[in-house]
Amino acid sequence: MFDLDRWQEIFSSIRSNVLRTVLSGFTVALGLFIFIVLFGIGKGLQNAFTEGFARDAQNLISIFTGKTTIAYNGLQSDRTVTMNNEDYDFLVNTDKEKVGYASPRYTANLLVKYGKESGNYQINGANMEEKYIENRKMLQGRYLSPIDLERKQHVAVIGRMVQRDLIKNGNPVGKDLDINGTMFKVVGVFSDDGGDWDERHITIPITTLQQMKKGSDTVSTVYIAYDDKLTPDQAIKYGDQLKEKLKSRKNVSPDDENGVRVWNNAQNMSDTFVFMAVLTGIVGFIGLGTLIAGIIGISNIMVYIVKERTKEIGVRKAIGAKPRSIVALIVQESVVITVVSGFVGVGLGIVTLKLIGNNLEEFFIKNPSVGSGEIIMAFFALVFAGFIAGFVPAYRASKIKPIEALRTE
Repeated sequence: MFDLDRWQEIFSSIRSNVLRTVLSGFTVALGLFIFIVLFGIGKGLQNAFTEGFARDAQNLISIFTGKTTIAYNGLQSDRTVTMNNEDYDFLVNTDKEKVGYASPRYTANLLVKYGKESGNYQINGANMEEKYIENRKMLQGRYLSPIDLERKQHVAVIGRMVQRDLIKNGNPVGKDLDINGTMFKVVGVFSDDGGDWDERHITIPITTLQQMKKGSDTVSTVYIAYDDKLTPDQAIKYGDQLKEKLKSRKNVSPDDENGVRVWNNAQNMSDTFVFMAVLTGIVGFIGLGTLIAGIIGISNIMVYIVKERTKEIGVRKAIGAKPRSIVALIVQESVVITVVSGFVGVGLGIVTLKLIGNNLEEFFIKNPSVGSGEIIMAFFALVFAGFIAGFVPAYRASKIKPIEALRTE
């Protein structure tokens, strides 16, 4: 393996047959290059899907109500179903050990003023756990507290874009906003991965907003982030249970799909994981096919190379070379070409993914990359293939009698 004369002979053979060497190496490099780029793009798709579903709590159940479409229990269809505080308490306590975080929400679009600036914004009446449900990050100040809800405080947590639109300069915490004619003190500013739309929301205590709405106890939406220890099937069953119990409580037919609606991320994630599994399988199949094509290519070229060197092998045997040394020489040359070409293919693939970066976000591909494990596996698969591709024809050629090898055209 470390015989200097053999290495000199290998490099001499490579220099003497540049075209043959380039063709051999190109097949290996191309196979690894395509494999890495394909797997990287597949990973980019997974990243985009994961980020898309991570804007809010992934273990989220959202419960809404609407108009009934089926008459039930003596009540007519086209009846508006509304939830209130008692319904929220009922849903949260239905199976309390499965609840991680929960918040009611009462929503209104109201005029907000600060100095000479004004605009209409979505005002969300909620509790302190909305922060975790929406995955919000505090930039300044704090979120709501239990005391804010208990005392129906006039405090507000504003999104980053609200600050930019209205307050503009300086620290907004402690500033007063006029919300529909009522003054609210800003206690915090948040950012939201949902983007500008979610950052143009203002959250105030739901008890305060309900009081502003003539003492209403209406709840627009109930958000429950279930315990993340639940399996997807358990979470789906839990969501169905909440839906069934609320329908019974509000006299909505079990077959009515509009009176009570439940949006369960467990179901959405389950469907997404199935899609991603199929997509990953397709990308993997294409990548594997590319590697196999590279293996076949290097094998065919090595067969041709050995056949071309049959006379040389005959001469070596005639002057006393052992079959083992002949096989070792050809295999070593094959492995050297494969390793060097493999490094070239890996390097080009990684550079290509770096250049792509986030430039394909519009095609739902984000931060494409390949793990070192996949690269090492593909690299050694091709190196091993290069070893076999050189060994098999070399072994066969080493068995030819010198006189037959010298007669070969």
